[in-house]
Parts: sequence; C-alpha cells; structure tokens
Amino acid sequence: MALDGIVTRAIVHELQMCRGSRINKIYQPNDRDIVLHLRTQQGNAKLLLSANPTYPRVHLTQESFLNPAEAPMFCMLMRKHCESGIIEDIEQVGMERIIHISIRQRDELGDVSLKKIIIELMGRHSNIILVDPAAGTILDGIHHVTPAISSYRVVMPGFSYTEPPEQHKLNPLEVDGESFRDACLLDSQPAVSWLVGAFSGLSPLVASEIAYRAGEGSGHSAEESEKDCGSLWSAFHDVMQQVKEHRYTPVSGENAKGKSVFSVIPLTMLGGETTPFESVSACMENFYGEKAQRDAVKQKVSDLLRFLQNERTKNIKKLDKLHEDLAEADDADRYRIFGELLFASLHAIAKGDREARLVNFYDENQAEVTIPLDPLLSPSDNAQRYFKKYNKYKNSLAVIEEQLGKTREEIRYIDNLLQQLAHASLNDIDEIRDELIQQGYLRDRSKKVKKKKKNDKPTLHVFTSSEGIEIYVGKNNLQNEYVTNRLAASADTWLHTKDIPGSHVVIRSAQYGEATLEEAAMLAAYYSQAKESSSVPVDYTLIKHVRKPSGAKPGFVIYDNQKTLFVTPDEERIKQLPNVIRNNRN
Repeated sequence: MALDGIVTRAIVHELQMCRGSRINKIYQPNDRDIVLHLRTQQGNAKLLLSANPTYPRVHLTQESFLNPAEAPMFCMLMRKHCESGIIEDIEQVGMERIIHISIRQRDELGDVSLKKIIIELMGRHSNIILVDPAAGTILDGIHHVTPAISSYRVVMPGFSYTEPPEQHKLNPLEVDGESFRDACLLDSQPAVSWLVGAFSGLSPLVASEIAYRAGEGSGHSAEESEKDCGSLWSAFHDVMQQVKEHRYTPVSGENAKGKSVFSVIPLTMLGGETTPFESVSACMENFYGEKAQRDAVKQKVSDLLRFLQNERTKNIKKLDKLHEDLAEADDADRYRIFGELLFASLHAIAKGDREARLVNFYDENQAEVTIPLDPLLSPSDNAQRYFKKYNKYKNSLAVIEEQLGKTREEIRYIDNLLQQLAHASLNDIDEIRDELIQQGYLRDRSKKVKKKKKNDKPTLHVFTSSEGIEIYVGKNNLQNEYVTNRLAASADTWLHTKDIPGSHVVIRSAQYGEATLEEAAMLAAYYSQAKESSSVPVDYTLIKHVRKPSGAKPGFVIYDNQKTLFVTPDEERIKQLPNVIRNNRN
C-alpha cells in the first residue's frame, strides 16, 4: 500500500496550515467519506477524510462532491459536535497511519467542549471515529465494529476508545546507527522484508527504495542484492533525515511492473519518467481520486451494465430475425407469380401432383419454373395458397419495416446508455437508474424513497472556458434533456458528436470566441464513445435548430443548420478547465 507512516507524517505536516481554521460545514457524500469545509487564514479549503477500504486517505481536495438529499446519521452527529468548531491540533500517532484532529467548539449553552476526530488509515479496517476526550468514550464511528466482529476493540457509541493493536516495531526516526546494525545482523531476511517488518511506517515501496540505494551499482535488484548492513544504514539514515526535517518531494510514476506508485521522498529506483507535485495533497488527489471514484462507480454500475448488455444482445438477435423475415417477405412477388401461373394452367395440373413445371411468361426468356404443390390440395387451392402467402408477406413488410426501425432505435438508445455509464459519477448512475425505471425497463424497488418531482433539476456539470464562459455537459439523458430542452436559450450553441453516442454540450452564451468553441467541442468528444479517438467530428448549431421528435426516447433529438468541427480529446486540457457540479440538494 502506497500510503504508509511516512506519507501520513508528510500530510499531517502539510495540514498544520489548518490549525486555527474554522469548520464551516461538514458533508458526507457517501458511506465512507467525510468532507470538512474550512475557513483558513489562506481562504476556503476542503479537507477529505476517507475510510475507503481500498483507498483510505486524508488530504486537502479540489474535487466537487455530490451530497445526498438527507445527511446520514454520522454526518448529523459530526455537524452537531464539530461544525463551527476550531481545529486546535492535527497529530500523528507515532509513525502509524493514525491521525487525531482536535476540535474546540462552543455548545448551545456557550460552554467550550473538546472533541477529537480519529482517522485510522488501515486498509479494510479503516475508520473515522468521533471521540469525547474528557470521557474517553466514542460518540460514533463511520463504520461500527461490534463485539461479534472484534473481541479486541469495539467501535460503537458509548464504548471506550481503544487504539488499534500495537505492532511493537521500532520508530525509524528514533533508531541510531548501532541499534540499526545490531538488529540488521541478527535478522537473516532480505533487506526489504526486514525493513518492513522491523520499522513502523515503512511501506514495501520505501523499503525497496532504501535497499535500492544501498545496493546501487551492484547490478542486482534490491531483492537479489545481499544485505549489507553498513550500506543499508547509510541509505536508511539519508531517507529518514529527509523525513525528520520534513523535506518532502511528492512524486508519482510507474514501477518496474508498470504499476502506478507515489511517494513523498525521491524514488531513484524508478527508471521511467516521474511527475512532481507542489503538495502532498495534490499528489494524493491525483493518485487516489480517480481510482476511488472508478472503484465506487464500478461496484454500483455492474448490475446496470449486465442488464443493458443483455438487453442489447436480445435486440441484436431480434434484428437478425427481422432481417430474415424481411428477406422472406421480399419474396412476396414470387408467390404472386406462382399463383397466377397455376391459375393459367389449371387444365395441365392434377390433384396429387407434387410439383408443376410451367413456362414463366413473366420472364423475358420464357424460362421454365418448377412450382412446389401440396398433393392434398386441388390445383385451384394450390394457386389460392400462393396468393394468401403473397398477401400475408406483402402486409407484413410494413410491420417488419416498423419493427426494424424500433429495434434499431432501441439498440441506439442502449448504446447511448452504455456510453453514459462509461463516464458516469455515482450520482449520474442514480439518474440513469431512475430513467430506466421511468421508461419501464426496471422495477422501482425503493418504495420508501419519495419519487422526484417532475420539476426537480438533475445534476448539472458546468465547465468554464478559458474565456470565462459557462459550458454545460449532460452526462446522462435526464441531464441532456434538461440542459438542451429547458435550460438553454434559443441563441445558445449546442454541440454533439456526429453520428456517435455522446453528451449534449451547451455553450451558455450568444457570443464567444474560437477557444470556447474548441473547448466545448473537445468536451463533447471526450464525453462520447470516441473519447480515445483523434479528429472526432462534432456538430454544432444554435439551440433553436434542435428539437425532440414526439414520442422519441429520452435524450434523442434532431437538428439542422449545423456545422462540423474536428477535434482530438485532450484529457489534460479538459482537467485544467474549472468545473463545478450543481444540483438542487442541500
């Protein structure tokens, strides 16, 4: 795990700027994260506390979070005891991945009370716990640990707070050269394994870097090199001196196996390019932010993906069957000719014949044709049978064509939803699920949840162009319909990838420059099925030329008077555009 005691020490040092800050607001966007909105001496800031079992972390964040309509109970408790409070101290427990945030607040009676937020960053055991230091009891935790789960410590309201079990490791910042070498000589493990096992706060990544520095120039990897305790101490001391003096250089890159890693100390063992960051928070947000979002989305979206892919497969099979029916129906004229030829030659055919060989007088060459007969029917009834077939298939052509159109539209709609799920945030997924319920694809199982009013606004993703103009991006059909049909003015510009499933994008201004148009087109291409392509065609026209056909599926529009721009999506450029997420929730 990249987040170790050294990274924890670095982030705690960086967060000292938050001492004396006032907590203006507290939000809980999901069941594992808390966001503190702070008023610091430098201005407003957001502090993320995450007990994500895969990506636990604490850092300042620039990310926009969507919050539930009703705050969870733990969030309400945090607001009661910490909102409007002052952060007095932020500390690390030894070199462990445990952070204590002490908060002073005045209660309703004006009395000063002290509370402590304890963040334990320990993988799947991560937790955020609110403690009353005076009584030593837990007010609540974001995750409850009952006696049935753990006999060692319980995390429940009213129980005494017990620290996680000690690992009885050495503090790497306090060990001297002699103690280090003695411990090193007594242990026969390879350097990396020994360092991780002997010292608290050292991840395998940092241990590998120390071992690499100690064996530099030997031609062997850190795992293959023999353990030279003298060289190991020298490399260990250099790294720990940097950590002691808080000389951090946040950096990310890829290890020899191509896996993304980050560190707050220089990683000389990384052969490829590394990316430096101005702060530990910026490095952690870059490393964890998208991973945590993708992980949460992946878990939430799996059932919808499975459902939509099954629906698409069913419609593809239906399309194939309709094409077979169409090919058969196209043969209708052949049955009419058979009927007419039989009627013209009734005298030459007898009941019981299995076929009739007749001259086809409709053929230019007057070629002979063989017509299959039902021996149980008279010649006249055989002729009538072919006329009935002709009429049946002739009438079915219109039905088949109608079904083909509907099935193609269904596949297009499902492809559009699949594309939207590829870019969806957690809130976008909820809106897509609501849409599928409204369209009758899914049953509404959330009977306890009140249905949204029709005038409720969906989530709005708003970017600001380099010219300061707002650009709205719809990331699902509910958002597309609202942005295009209700929010935009007739003189605003609408953009969409040409013949490719994607987002509706609206430039909310009648006047703008080339830079805004290019950035809006890039957003349309990026939030489409052609995200990874180059020279993506993007159509743009005024909103007044965009309309939704009566009875069309959500998000489907037709438009005219368009022009086409070709752009290549640039993720870095898009990330640099200021953006916010707006909704009508608290």
